[in-house]
Amino acid sequence: MTGLATAFTELFAVEHPIALAPMGGSAGGALTAAVSRGGGLGLLGSGNGDPDWLARELSVLAAEDTGKPWGIGFQAWAIDAGAVARALEHNPAAVMLSFGDPSPFVERVRSAGTTLILQVTDLEEARRAVDLGADVIVAQGTEGGGHGARQGRSTLPFVPLVVDLAAPVPVLAAGGIADGRGVAAALALGAAGALLGTRFQATTEALVDRATAEAIVAGRGEDTERSRVLDIARGSQWPAKYTARTLGHPYLDAWRGRENALEAAPHAGQEYQDAVARGEIPPLPQWASQAIDLINDLPSAADLVGTLAAQAADALARAGRR
Repeated sequence: MTGLATAFTELFAVEHPIALAPMGGSAGGALTAAVSRGGGLGLLGSGNGDPDWLARELSVLAAEDTGKPWGIGFQAWAIDAGAVARALEHNPAAVMLSFGDPSPFVERVRSAGTTLILQVTDLEEARRAVDLGADVIVAQGTEGGGHGARQGRSTLPFVPLVVDLAAPVPVLAAGGIADGRGVAAALALGAAGALLGTRFQATTEALVDRATAEAIVAGRGEDTERSRVLDIARGSQWPAKYTARTLGHPYLDAWRGRENALEAAPHAGQEYQDAVARGEIPPLPQWASQAIDLINDLPSAADLVGTLAAQAADALARAGRR
């Protein structure tokens, strides 16, 4: 036991104040189960609620049969009520909604008796999450990998603002947290835990190809960049408010600062897909946070949860001795 009991660990009856970011396409059933088995809260990354993907990964999760709580995350802008309804049929402990207006889905989640987690990227979203009655709020800073606010705030100043605004609702810190010291920092900021994404992509259970996992291990924070270029090039309909932090990419070099021209280029999307088909570029952008310098191995996620918690406890103990 780490002794790091918080409102989050009590709410979900989990051992550690650590949650898996529900990364679309990479936080599948095996990774979700592993994080929950390790004593954290695994969140399946259903993204746009694709029913085939969801059915497949839920079957993987069920086969693991950990007996531990787990949840499902969606992108609010990309789903309909049917996706949430299908998820609730499997009795998740939580549903997490991120990016966009969650209000059309809130009542359905709450009426099922399921814990509602809302991720926010700015103070306006945070106020809205409180008004909607979120049971847990995730405050995401701009250091995080994948999608986040184009003009958001860094994790360090953003989290305590949300903690004060949302009290007594538990808040999880997210963005640029990749080791136990980051988890300890989140707790010191008043958060009830931390939600990690990129660190869990570099694990044996993540649904990413080996090249992407190895790129994260080899990468540096300065290799990451926040942009809309790759969403535009691959024809993704992500709202312009949210950009994505990724590792370097040929299309970033070719179109950086020329997003409007890229949107107007008639053949750019097909050229992107052709380059993917030829193996010249990865099938998906390599989402990565600024904390990738702290990632240097590919462990099991179940073991990683315990390691992170032990590191956090040690960091807090050392800070107390000082």
